[in-house]
Amino acid sequence: MRLRPAGDDAVLVECASAAEAVALHRSLTDRPVAGVGPTVPGASTLLVVHDPARVDRTALEGLLAARLGAHGPAADTGPPRTLDLPVVYDGTDLADVADLLGTSVEEVVRRHTEAVWTVAFMGFAPGFGYLTGTDAGLVVPRRDVPRTRVPAGSVALAGAYSGVYPREGPGGWQLLGRTGAVLWDLDRDPPVAWAPGDRVRFRAVRDVVRTVPARDGTDGVAPARTPAPDGAPGRAAVEVVDPGTHSLLQDLGRPGLADLGVGASGAADPRSLRAALRAVGTRPDDAAVETHGGLRLRARGTLVVAVTGAAVPVTVRSPDGRDRPVPWAHAVRLADGDDLVVGAVERGLSVYVAVRGGLAATPVLGSRSTDLLGGIGPAPLAVGAVLPVGPPPGGAVAADDGGAPDPGALPAPGDVVRLPVTLGPRDDWFTAAALRRLLTQEWEVTALADRVGTRLRGAVPLDRRPEAVGRELPSEGVGTGGVQVPPGGQPLLFGPDHPQTGGYPVVAVVAASHRWLLGQLPEGARLHFDAPPDDPA
Repeated sequence: MRLRPAGDDAVLVECASAAEAVALHRSLTDRPVAGVGPTVPGASTLLVVHDPARVDRTALEGLLAARLGAHGPAADTGPPRTLDLPVVYDGTDLADVADLLGTSVEEVVRRHTEAVWTVAFMGFAPGFGYLTGTDAGLVVPRRDVPRTRVPAGSVALAGAYSGVYPREGPGGWQLLGRTGAVLWDLDRDPPVAWAPGDRVRFRAVRDVVRTVPARDGTDGVAPARTPAPDGAPGRAAVEVVDPGTHSLLQDLGRPGLADLGVGASGAADPRSLRAALRAVGTRPDDAAVETHGGLRLRARGTLVVAVTGAAVPVTVRSPDGRDRPVPWAHAVRLADGDDLVVGAVERGLSVYVAVRGGLAATPVLGSRSTDLLGGIGPAPLAVGAVLPVGPPPGGAVAADDGGAPDPGALPAPGDVVRLPVTLGPRDDWFTAAALRRLLTQEWEVTALADRVGTRLRGAVPLDRRPEAVGRELPSEGVGTGGVQVPPGGQPLLFGPDHPQTGGYPVVAVVAASHRWLLGQLPEGARLHFDAPPDDPA
């Protein structure tokens, strides 16, 4: 067993196999250790988050070694189940895969359908299973530059794995075709159609039919989802007059569901969210609105609200058209019919609007956060949506600002932001010159940015060591603040809705103390990564 640093609060444990990684994950999930977890299994690794103040690296290594020795590979769960997945083989990359394998498209389809596939582990996104097959020759590299959008139901290859994208999202795998099989459905218990150890057979068909594979291999028609009702009559609520830009509901997230491929998500700037909730005297696990500005909300009934996060003008407009400014990060009373108007962001990026009592959307997997990659949680805000407000808690509203970060100190486009990082877990994939460049060159925040991740652009890309060029990294757990580097050499900085696992090397991870700042990086800001003083780079 080897531990690699994966930030100042996590390690990547290299195991002997996927089964061993899953076994260690289950051990730490079933019998948790204070200060250790959550965990994310990969192809032959386990990402383990820990609190360094409670469990240092030496103690953690001894604990993990003892757990591995006690449990070994995952226990046999009985005869494997088999799922039959119909596929239309018309993928964008099918001809390229045939060229890479030196064969015909027809031969690729034959080999993919004749192989027996096994779910090795879950990761990347909700419902995504990494499948290992019996045809050892079906091995192709990932794309040099991942796509920002891969259609839902896409059947793909990467390295020695096959997989199915449960919903639309980013991805760097080679696309063979598409299936109508619904592999992730929150109306089902469990919501994922497969689990590690299950067998999968792909079957070529001419048309896509949407079905829900059952664990016994049978299919059924996908059920219709019933939309959640709006606020009940007479109950205090918030009406969306103008949703503004990138406006979502967020709380502190849903950690600990990596075995379903589900990320923690949650507020991009949790410090500002907590401050907004404290300012209105509501519960710390309540949900609030996260927005990038341009938002207009109308009070239905009397409400108490507070605004924190990015620097932005905020006013209350009464029904007769009178405006009054809103003090930053302090509780403000809205009368029935008043509008809260959030203007254009001037510094930073993410703004938080909290309401006393919280926004009472229906929790999904224990959280009201919207996960853009996973498609989990409430829908993005839309004109006319009505958000019910929960009952106010007991106790008075505080008179201070709740400890909100100073919006005047947040970055504006063109500003340089210094972010401390820990090198690893895969810094050994890169040349010494590339590591120096990572820490000395400025990296621009591009327009290709969302809660999943931010594409960075540097004058000179990061080059790999000669022995790592063309090499495929088996998928492994990644975390918020990870600096992942595709073969093109321009980094991707992971946000709160990042994939659970990835197959491009992570060269460094932003320090836990500064990850809140990732939610306040506007387009055009310039990043400077700083290594700890004792780091040899």
